[in-house]
Amino acid sequence: MQTEVYSGDGRRLEVEMAGDPQGSPVFLLHGTPGSRLGPAPRPMLLYHQRVRLITYDRPGYGRSDRLAGRQVAHVSADVAAIADALGIERFAVVGRSGGGPHALACAALLPDRVTRVAVLVSLAPRDADGLDWFAGMAASNVHEYLQALAGPDQLAASLRKRSVAIRTDPRKLLTQLRWELTESDLRVVADAGIRTMLLRNYREALSVSADGWVDDALSFCTPWGFSLADISVPVLLWHGEQDVFAPVSHTRWLAERIPGGRAVLHPRAAHFASLRVLPDIVTWLLGGRGRLAADRA
Repeated sequence: MQTEVYSGDGRRLEVEMAGDPQGSPVFLLHGTPGSRLGPAPRPMLLYHQRVRLITYDRPGYGRSDRLAGRQVAHVSADVAAIADALGIERFAVVGRSGGGPHALACAALLPDRVTRVAVLVSLAPRDADGLDWFAGMAASNVHEYLQALAGPDQLAASLRKRSVAIRTDPRKLLTQLRWELTESDLRVVADAGIRTMLLRNYREALSVSADGWVDDALSFCTPWGFSLADISVPVLLWHGEQDVFAPVSHTRWLAERIPGGRAVLHPRAAHFASLRVLPDIVTWLLGGRGRLAADRA
């Protein structure tokens, strides 16, 4: 089910819902670049888990209006507006990749509404004390974030050029990334179902412009607008140790600074393996443990 919600400042937010309409609400915050149509557990599985999954296009992606200059923290107001419009008081949140910092913002800024938060293959803040932020990161991401640090103009020109090509043929993004994918990630994206979801996701994300992609990258490289020390809800951080797009050192750093945060690290997995653990993550968000207990923490 698809619907439009309007933020407190009048921006349109495009929202998608799947699973059991009467189930426990879970917000899934997409990666970068990404959209509400990004990879998610299958609707029938969500229905059997009695989950009402809510996704939406972050500002500037897909059909959601842009919010230029947004911080990571701004996501909390949009999530709250969507929850209000849907009549939801309490909910869980999961963020994957670029959605990870945004999920942490919800944990810190919506403590009376968020029950649990899961963060998969996330970055740490750019000003993370004691963290070599670029160590172990793929060259393409290093280049993108160095452009973001240099200012918005060069970054915008680069990503807008890439987005035109990807909009025409979203397979080009996976082709560009292929040379940096680990064996683990290559196996994941070779799955026909996952590949179809990824391509649909990229096409929708960049269907109007690259603004969401630009604003995400800029927001990751500037102050996030909240303190990790303010997080009081349970937080699970999952990461594959072979990840080259968001190095596992970022999750280790986050886990040390989030009160009560628990890290689950998989030694043989990489970035896109996070797609396959989403059903178990949802089980944890609902109060269970699932197969996550078997991973090394």
